[in-house]
Amino acid sequence: MTTLANHGDTADLTARAARVRLMIFDVDGILTDGGLMYGADGEQLKRFNVLDGHGIKQLQQSGVATAIISARQSAIVSRRASDLGIAHVHQGVHDKHAAFIALLAHLQLTPDACGFIGDDVIDLPILSQVGFAASVPNGHPDVRSRVHYVTQAGGGHGAAREICDLIMRAQNTYDGALASYLRATLRATPPGPGKA
Repeated sequence: MTTLANHGDTADLTARAARVRLMIFDVDGILTDGGLMYGADGEQLKRFNVLDGHGIKQLQQSGVATAIISARQSAIVSRRASDLGIAHVHQGVHDKHAAFIALLAHLQLTPDACGFIGDDVIDLPILSQVGFAASVPNGHPDVRSRVHYVTQAGGGHGAAREICDLIMRAQNTYDGALASYLRATLRATPPGPGKA
């Protein structure tokens, strides 16, 4: 099931996730596995997970806003964010906390209404303020020990989807989203022999 950091409990985790109105994602090590690949011409390549992408879209459809705050600048991230409909993208940000404060002011939110998932110490200024702080199993130990939740899935391998599903379950929107797919399946299934 879940891995809780800081000796948290499931009820506290659920309450924190239920308050999230904005979920913020780091990129390298969260939406990717943290590896950096370079092409022959020096272009940077990143590998994203489609399960993560669908989870982010579902989370948005459930009414939770999404954002990216990343220290690196990449056209690939801009393209991925555009594909997923992530409206708030802050890249090349070395003071992530300042970007976070500006985003809060823009959206008129409090830190308690935000979630953030990061994997390195540069993320601690935000992680220490948000209502729901998460990391990944391969995150830095000083980060993992200071968050409310550590995913089972690794960065770039479903961690973002795990977080999205967790928030939706806490906000009682997951079953409705799943039911829409199940209804579509029932409509598409032809009747068996002797059934009308």
